[in-house]
Amino acid sequence: MRTAKVTRRTAETDIALNLNLDGSGYSNIQSGVGFLDHMLTLFAKHGRFDLALTCNGDTEVDDHHSVEDIGIALGQAFREALGEKRGIERYGSLILPMDEALILSAVDLSGRSYLSFSVPMPTQKVGTFDTELVEEFFLGFVRNLECNLHIRALAGANTHHIIEGVFKCVARALKTAVAIDPGMGNEIPSTKGVL
Repeated sequence: MRTAKVTRRTAETDIALNLNLDGSGYSNIQSGVGFLDHMLTLFAKHGRFDLALTCNGDTEVDDHHSVEDIGIALGQAFREALGEKRGIERYGSLILPMDEALILSAVDLSGRSYLSFSVPMPTQKVGTFDTELVEEFFLGFVRNLECNLHIRALAGANTHHIIEGVFKCVARALKTAVAIDPGMGNEIPSTKGVL
């Protein structure tokens, strides 16, 4: 079982996270940020990852620290659960429709951190959630997983649909990338011999 437990405690957040890459899509998310709970529940379901998360953050200030730190912790959990990345597919990509929104996501579990995020948001908020925090979440995730991740909104008018499409699309691309390739055996999928 490829699993990880991560705790992250700072002056701003206290996070406990359990991840199973080979799960059924079960989730129990209590981030303190309602919209992020919704997105991470979708992320777990569409990636078939089991994800349990609690976060006590300084949301009386705003949601920034909680969202960013959860992205950091989730990236750390993926990196830990993947270990040396032996036998994995390594790459995953998808174009996903979400009503009028159309999202492209491509990931390489390369061991190098790079995020390309081209997702215009028609509104600054969805409910009380600051939409600029979506990019902050994925920056924290990418830097700690150490992967290349490209996310593009090819179409979209409703900000909720766009963000939901992003989380679903990234989850499904990651599902492919972390999958075990039966033909790889115990090999690391790189000519370098390390990822």
